[in-house]
Amino acid sequence: MNDDMELDDLDRSLVQALVIDGRAAFSRIAEVLEVSDQTVVRRYRRLRTAGLVRVVGLPLGSRVGLFESWLRVSCVPDAALPVAEALARRPDIAWVTLNSGGTEIHCMTRARTRRDRDTLLLEKLPRTRRVTGVCAHTILRKFFGGPDAWAGTDLLRPDQIAALQRPPVKAGPERYVMDDAELALLAVLGRDGRAGYPELARATGLSESTARRRLDRLRELGAVFFDVEFVPSLFGYEAEATLVLSVPPARLAEVGAALAGHREVAFAAAVTGAASLMAVVVCRDTDALYTYLTERIGAVDGVGQVEVIPTLRSVKRAGMLVEDGRLVDPPPAP
Repeated sequence: MNDDMELDDLDRSLVQALVIDGRAAFSRIAEVLEVSDQTVVRRYRRLRTAGLVRVVGLPLGSRVGLFESWLRVSCVPDAALPVAEALARRPDIAWVTLNSGGTEIHCMTRARTRRDRDTLLLEKLPRTRRVTGVCAHTILRKFFGGPDAWAGTDLLRPDQIAALQRPPVKAGPERYVMDDAELALLAVLGRDGRAGYPELARATGLSESTARRRLDRLRELGAVFFDVEFVPSLFGYEAEATLVLSVPPARLAEVGAALAGHREVAFAAAVTGAASLMAVVVCRDTDALYTYLTERIGAVDGVGQVEVIPTLRSVKRAGMLVEDGRLVDPPPAP
């Protein structure tokens, strides 16, 4: 994080407001936070320019038919960082971290087709000589993550939260297929989730009013959501880890729902493999992580063995690279 910049409660409240609705009008946020419009705009621009906070628009994989997998990539000791950085440059890879003593990379794939996913897993990664092993776990069911964003702070009052919340989405069981204009719109939002409608209109060839209606429809249908990216240490959370849990199939839904209710959990999903559930947790420090494991996880019926894999370094979050504690745009993939 930028050592020259300290966040106060208003900055943190602004981030929490954006987590609730990443495209809420600054005037609405200002009203809820009980400050002026100019103050909210100035604070957001300062945070974004410093690379501390970024709003990004993302497709909901299960709704638009993306093939999502959690990868554990093993590397020779001196190769993990360059391999992680190469993966982070790929637009179909997110949440790239270095783990397990710096020799293992965790990441999420979001391939548009089964063929794209298989090409990555069966051809590109195995041909990298410094990669010694790849374990791919298909995401079967998300219990928490995506639109259910980890807030990182709880400064807002219940009435303030309610004033910012949007109506529930109308997502049905069928997949939504985006057209070319919607894909172009999403490309812009993936770089800046608060891009204005004139910019969205130029990128899509639509009128501003049509671009607005398209985006509203995508949100109502649950095809697109807005994530607020920030480094957890920004809020004083220094310990991140991946938990791999063995849970009997009959208890999987129950245990997944229990983890989804834990404040420490940023992501939880049922996955394929020897262990049936994985979760990413964020805690204040290693002592808090120990307390979470012994008191919260230990109290959940149905959990068998638990593997705890500390996160040593975050290389990429949902859409932004992380450099020196700041969020930056990834360079184009080679």
